[in-house]
Amino acid sequence: MKRNRRCGFLIMVAASLLTGMVQGEQPRPNIILMMADDLGWGDVHCFNPESPIKTPQLDAMAAAGLQFNRFYSSSPVCSPTRGSCLTGRHPFRYGIYFANKGHLQSEELTLPELLNEHGYATGHFGKWHLGTMTTEMKDANRGKPGNTKEFSPPWKNGFEVCFSTESKVPTWDPMWKPLKDHHNGWDYIADKSTAVAYGTHYWNEKGEVVRDNLEGCDSRVLMDRAVPFIEQAAKNGAPFFAVIWFHAPHLPVVAGPEYAAMYSQYDSYQRNYYGCVTAMDEQVGRLRKTLQEAAVAENTMLWFGSDNGALSPGRAPGSAGHFRDGKRSLHEGGVRVSGILEWPARVKAGTKTEFPAVTSDYLPTILDALKVEYASQRPLDGISLLPVLAGTLTERQQPIGFESQSQLAWTTQQYKLYSKNAGKTWELYDLLNDPSEKKDIASAHPEKVAEMSKQLAAWRESCTRSDQGGDY
Repeated sequence: MKRNRRCGFLIMVAASLLTGMVQGEQPRPNIILMMADDLGWGDVHCFNPESPIKTPQLDAMAAAGLQFNRFYSSSPVCSPTRGSCLTGRHPFRYGIYFANKGHLQSEELTLPELLNEHGYATGHFGKWHLGTMTTEMKDANRGKPGNTKEFSPPWKNGFEVCFSTESKVPTWDPMWKPLKDHHNGWDYIADKSTAVAYGTHYWNEKGEVVRDNLEGCDSRVLMDRAVPFIEQAAKNGAPFFAVIWFHAPHLPVVAGPEYAAMYSQYDSYQRNYYGCVTAMDEQVGRLRKTLQEAAVAENTMLWFGSDNGALSPGRAPGSAGHFRDGKRSLHEGGVRVSGILEWPARVKAGTKTEFPAVTSDYLPTILDALKVEYASQRPLDGISLLPVLAGTLTERQQPIGFESQSQLAWTTQQYKLYSKNAGKTWELYDLLNDPSEKKDIASAHPEKVAEMSKQLAAWRESCTRSDQGGDY
């Protein structure tokens, strides 16, 4: 019954999309969502000039487009954020509460579902982490024989072409690990006789394990599949939607000899982390060149971000810059990430914005670009960023809500309300004047705490109604 309701919604959207395409004068944009895994805000040079990591291609992308100085992942961990990118909704609305918990529900309406029925070629490349890929074999974190509950691969959620893993893989030689496993990573394994299978597989859209071209840089391995997909779509004259979710620099970090040599002055952990980020950056440049050569760069929305902030700043190589905390925290270092949009047709080169944006904004922005209304009563947590691109919107009216384990946060243009204990106590920060969250001003502004906590409670109630199936 739920599946039938979903299909009925897609039929309504089809009519809306087709109407918008006929009336609109601009051609439909191509759309690419790129995302790194556990990349710190301070790792990318254009955001943090003190970063030791070479990221010339991301720097060039930012210089050619729009740099979001306040871009947020919807969660401080990966699985929830990934769902928000595809649905425009906070993951607590559909049961993805943390990494490896829950899966993308079949009733959720995803970007590829909304786009591929109306002429868009859709492809997913890289890390999925929104459900398992198999019910027949041991795979990655949760895939195993008989586990049908968490089975929700990308090809069941609207993607026509897939080259995807359930979860993390080593960032070099992704199918292998040393005989003696190292959690953080390791130096390049030259002698494969000293290696064993890592245990995570790449899967295609037919539900088959992919076994060819899996050696070397993992970012290059997945881009080897994304590039032909884009080239073929461009050749066919079809608009395309590509999701490219890199594994770098999630642990285990491994850099190939060429990239490790760039950082030889650092210890093993650092040079492998830094090297795999530079290797990923190189593939971003390859993708941008592909778009130019295929003559589709002008009207392609090319997005880049991270699923959360850096892992353990100060103890791991990733950097949160001057922001507080990192991955798993709802302080700024855990959710403020490097957001970039390159779209020559609509974005002036060298633009920067302080507007607070979040990964939930992708879906409404994309639908707005197609002149399509979200034809459902179910709540969205994102907003269209097209007015921001046009310079007509400079202050966010709809706050950004966060929840992760016992942590809560409610972020407006200026203020951030934060609780580490599910609302038992509150902290308040003025992000415009104290972005590093050094001074808790809650006691000085009890009226602001009361106002914002009331708004946050109402939002949480809405998420609970959604999570209990109220939207379906």
